[in-house]
Amino acid sequence: MTTVVQSPYSSEQIAAWLRGMLTIAWADGNFDEQEQQLIASITKDELAPCLEWDSLEVITPEELATVLGKNTPTAENFLRTAVMVAIADATYSPSEDQVLHQFCQALGEPEDILSALRHTLEDKAQATPVLTTPLTAPAPDALTPLRDWLDGLDVQDPRVARFLCKMIPSQCPFERDVTLFGRKIVHIPPLCKINPLYEQLVGLRFRALSYLADDCKEDVSEYI
Repeated sequence: MTTVVQSPYSSEQIAAWLRGMLTIAWADGNFDEQEQQLIASITKDELAPCLEWDSLEVITPEELATVLGKNTPTAENFLRTAVMVAIADATYSPSEDQVLHQFCQALGEPEDILSALRHTLEDKAQATPVLTTPLTAPAPDALTPLRDWLDGLDVQDPRVARFLCKMIPSQCPFERDVTLFGRKIVHIPPLCKINPLYEQLVGLRFRALSYLADDCKEDVSEYI
């Protein structure tokens, strides 16, 4: 796939960046065969020829810091995309939190960006808050700093943009009822109703699409 823009990142940085996002995507091990095939496809398309799928391994925090630097704009932008990948399915699991915590430490970034997530999103498996404190939910404006921080991401590389367009859902999934033996046992609301950062996800996906279409002159019809 050919583009007409020059990325500010080296091939080594992008390979580490995408491996880091895949590490987050794999963190909770909560994906089915179809999702595994999607991740394999993304890896082959976006990482090749830097990495071979058969030998792909998750990236360690230390390796990530060596490539992206410590307390750098590149490291901060990576963490923004990593958080977006972690919340794309409207859940924030303890395993994802642990990986992001390690990434923050290694990259020299403040960990307070994760605090609001721990109070807001729920562990899919246990359906209980990830951080157990007397607080039941953050104040209405508690997520404002995190939203502003996420909105500060500037998409500057086509490979990262394509990854985000594939990983972030193109539309809010419909609400649905789960039934067992003809009786409704649970009602699942639309993703946009249960993810308080859904607007940030939509905004990031739109910026990634616009970057590919306007700056890179790519056909983005496959992502729409």
